[in-house]
Amino acid sequence: MNRYDAIVIGGGQSGLAAAHALIARDLRPLVLEAGHEPVGSWPHYYDSLTLFSPARYSALPGLPFPGDPERYPHRDEVVDYLRTYASHLEADIRTSQRVVEVVHDNEFRVTTADGTSFATPIVVSATGGFGNPHHPALPGLDDFPGTVLHAAHYRSPKPFHGQRVIVVGAGNSAVQIAAELAEHAHVTLATRKPVKFSAQRPFGRDLHFWLDRTRLDHLPIGPWLPDGFTTPVLDTGRYRTALEQHRPDRRPMFTALEDSKAIWSDDQREHVDAIILATGYRPDLPYLGTLGVDHNRGISRHHGLGFVGLDWQRSLSSATLRGVGRDAAHVVRRLLK
Repeated sequence: MNRYDAIVIGGGQSGLAAAHALIARDLRPLVLEAGHEPVGSWPHYYDSLTLFSPARYSALPGLPFPGDPERYPHRDEVVDYLRTYASHLEADIRTSQRVVEVVHDNEFRVTTADGTSFATPIVVSATGGFGNPHHPALPGLDDFPGTVLHAAHYRSPKPFHGQRVIVVGAGNSAVQIAAELAEHAHVTLATRKPVKFSAQRPFGRDLHFWLDRTRLDHLPIGPWLPDGFTTPVLDTGRYRTALEQHRPDRRPMFTALEDSKAIWSDDQREHVDAIILATGYRPDLPYLGTLGVDHNRGISRHHGLGFVGLDWQRSLSSATLRGVGRDAAHVVRRLLK
């Protein structure tokens, strides 16, 4: 069995940040990535995806994002950046290596789908919070005869031209996808609560500038965060205006689906062709089995096991390009104590 200083599971933004943090501590990590290249989920996001943070605040440790630091990079630019970042790391990165089991005795044994096993005293789980799309249990959804698609599998509005579409969700992706679709289809954004907006550039500077200056972006999750807090939609005014113009229209969540019809709270029934679920993700950690996924700010009760890239792991930015580097450094520091 091959033995390594540390093993990082996942080669996306979280895994690459974790590998960087381990290398900074003079360790030589093995990175195991299930995909064909170390870029995480980014190539699979919708075609028009643009970051909500400027390039200045969208980089991993040790390598600035190229180009104008105030611009908002597109999806493919992020993919190229991660490729470059991986090529600069002095880490053993192995792709097409899906981890299926991690067990612990005196040390960890990590096994991949092809039956190969590796031993290590340190494991960083970095498959993040975007590998397991969440499909909520909506009444009648299982029997809906039309198209049901999670936002993770949405690419462009082209297949939905002229259709009646409901986008479920109130977050950034939901609003961005619904507004894009509304140029090509009759679209409703169905939400349980009104959509909350936050100015993307208050006082002429990007919101992330203020989050960084005030340190709110760095603060550990704690009592300062109100109960029930949800991340608002960052907006320059475009999306608020689109909703005010009913392109898309926003309605309270439908009460049920009956065959191909949506039933709204006022008992109105209408035919629907497609439903897009922009309903978030759940951690993708099946390989941990009996070890469990409980952690305290990224540190498991099992000595030597840590996490990077989980939503709200330590701060507002834990699952973002701008935040995983800080979390990775914290987790590695704690694991080496």
